[in-house]
Amino acid sequence: MTDTHVHAPISSAPGPNGDLCIRTLAMPADTNANGDIFGGWLLSQMDVGGGVFASKVAKSRTVTVAIEAMNFRKAVYVGDLVSVYANLVRVGRASLTVHLEAWALRRGEEHPFLVTDGNFTYVSIDEHGRPQAVRSTDTVIAT
Repeated sequence: MTDTHVHAPISSAPGPNGDLCIRTLAMPADTNANGDIFGGWLLSQMDVGGGVFASKVAKSRTVTVAIEAMNFRKAVYVGDLVSVYANLVRVGRASLTVHLEAWALRRGEEHPFLVTDGNFTYVSIDEHGRPQAVRSTDTVIAT
C-alpha cells in the first residue's frame, strides 16, 4: 500500500471529521500475508461504525446496500488504534449515504492520520426486513 491517492484528494481537515462511531485496536489476527492489517478488516470496521451511525439517524434497523469511492490511503499496522467517524451526506426516502473516515493513531505518536475513507449507503428496514421510509431526522447533513 502506498501513500499516493488515486481517487479523491486527501481531506484538508487537520483531524477527524464527524461523529465517532467505533474505536478498536488492530490485532495480529487481523493481518494479511504481508503482516499489514487486512483491508477487509478495515472495511468491516467502517461498515460496523457506519451502521451504528445510520441506525441512529434513521431511528430504525439499517442494512448496507452500497459502498463507493473507498480510498485506502495508508497502511494500518498491528497495535494501531483505529477510529471511524461518520458524516451524513444524503437522506433519501428509504436510504441514507454516510461518508466514513478511518483514522489511525500509532503507538508513540500524538496525532492520528487518515487511513481510509468512502461513502456507504444504508437502507432503513422494518421488522420484516423490508425497506421503509427514513424517519425525520434532526441530524445536520455535511456540506
